[in-house]
Amino acid sequence: MNFLEAIFKRLEDWRDRPVLGEARAEEVAHATGGELLALIQAGREFLRKAGAEKGDRVALLAPNGIRWVAMDLAIMAEGAIAVPLYPRQAAAELGGILSDSGSKIVACADPALAGTIAGRAGSARIALFDEIFAGDAGDVQPPRPLAPADPVTIIYTSGTSGVPKGVPLTVANVDHMLPCTRARLDQLVEAPREEPEQVFHYLPCCFAGSWILLLTVLGRNAVLAFSTDLQRLSDEMQTVEPEYMLNVPILLERMRDGIEKQIAGRGAIAARLFGAGRDAYFRRLASKPQSLDGLRLALANLTVFPAIRKRLGPQLKALICGSAPLAVETQLFFAMLGIAVLQVYGLTETTAICTLDDPRHVVAGRVGPAIPGIEMKLGPGSEILVRGPNIFPGYWNRAEETAQVLRDGWFHTGDQGEVNERGNWRIVGRVKNLIILSSGHNVPPEPIEDLLVRSVPGAQQAMLVGNDRGYLAAIVTGAVAREQAQAAIDQINGGLPHYERIRAFHIHPEPFTVESGLVTANGKLRRAAILEALGEAIESLYAASPPPATGN
Repeated sequence: MNFLEAIFKRLEDWRDRPVLGEARAEEVAHATGGELLALIQAGREFLRKAGAEKGDRVALLAPNGIRWVAMDLAIMAEGAIAVPLYPRQAAAELGGILSDSGSKIVACADPALAGTIAGRAGSARIALFDEIFAGDAGDVQPPRPLAPADPVTIIYTSGTSGVPKGVPLTVANVDHMLPCTRARLDQLVEAPREEPEQVFHYLPCCFAGSWILLLTVLGRNAVLAFSTDLQRLSDEMQTVEPEYMLNVPILLERMRDGIEKQIAGRGAIAARLFGAGRDAYFRRLASKPQSLDGLRLALANLTVFPAIRKRLGPQLKALICGSAPLAVETQLFFAMLGIAVLQVYGLTETTAICTLDDPRHVVAGRVGPAIPGIEMKLGPGSEILVRGPNIFPGYWNRAEETAQVLRDGWFHTGDQGEVNERGNWRIVGRVKNLIILSSGHNVPPEPIEDLLVRSVPGAQQAMLVGNDRGYLAAIVTGAVAREQAQAAIDQINGGLPHYERIRAFHIHPEPFTVESGLVTANGKLRRAAILEALGEAIESLYAASPPPATGN
């Protein structure tokens, strides 16, 4: 039984029980297994009438929701290949993906989204959800037979260096991955049990990690509720009361910042209790405890920490985090509150996952060991190489790019990493992002950029520059005061070797956006595009003689 057949069986078993939900205001609108099956069958009937055949590409342009899931499963159940699109992506990029994939049909949530691709869909038929899911579809049919090598989706990479590339994932890829993710969740929630797990989800399902979580949860004793308003995430979390959820580092950083600001606004007593408990916790981790730290931490655990946990969700066991490295301090901050942060590392090309934190043995700052059945090693330049049944078969219609990353049986990730003696991995940065100064020093920019964003008040993004230059400079976006930025940079520089110190910076008031083409769909910097767009400002940072390196 492949993963799709297993999901259909579970939906049959749960015909009268909720499997999915959409958080709306103060309640969750649920769909049962039977209701989801009916929507899937309606989608399949539409595809048949529209002439979709096995192997045809069908694009899916919609925000997260019950009907998104139904259409995705309908496409795969008919033997077609789903091409999920990011609704916020630039219209030109969406058109490029539709052309590259050769999509025959585009399933759109509403007329507004259909309008974004008007004139860019080529010969593809654009169909709205209201049309697709109209009427009674009849009896539910099992999925069409699929071979292990059959692709079920083509997920387009974010394209930090240019045009996004299509990554086909096969039945065999997903069949290997889902048992691995289920096993980790079993450790987290102590399955099996009678009550279903409650899961909250806000990241777009068109991203590989989100999609794998969705498919994993659809095969579990669980109910997944989608966010419907990103401006009300906190309220939606309180309504759903999840046990775990998938996150990106920037949200956890904002959650931490929001918690500390709320505590500061609750009055002097709460702020003192929280601050004393937090400082005691971090001193203990640094093996530098003070005489009363045990009492300080005990008081915080009796008073302010439980209130924070209740606000985040009384059932919350873990925050799963991926897509980029997370600050160690933030991971430890949530651990202090009694909420584990489990890190995941992977790429679309590795079916979203290479490593998973073991909930019983979390090492802060690392992303866990390799998942069962795959191998990981370090290549030249500390590049992470991976092989196993989770590796994609090759980029869609791009033989040359495929040959560059699939060599001698190994997938070359482009990520720099390190691994300790227990097999726990840490991600350092991207090989292609490495800055080589004219002095010959190599600087991975990501760790310093993360420090800048966390340290400079008001900073939204940060990017280091300096390739072939004599020193590093930084671009910082957001409503940032120059004096505060300088003070933060002075502080950061004090902990860095001389060649990693930032000697000049430029403040760009407007954050980089997907719409401007300066970040990818999942928020990663498009460095080449930024260098071009801010060329004059960057040149001005190097026009004068090198400023002195600030710091100690």
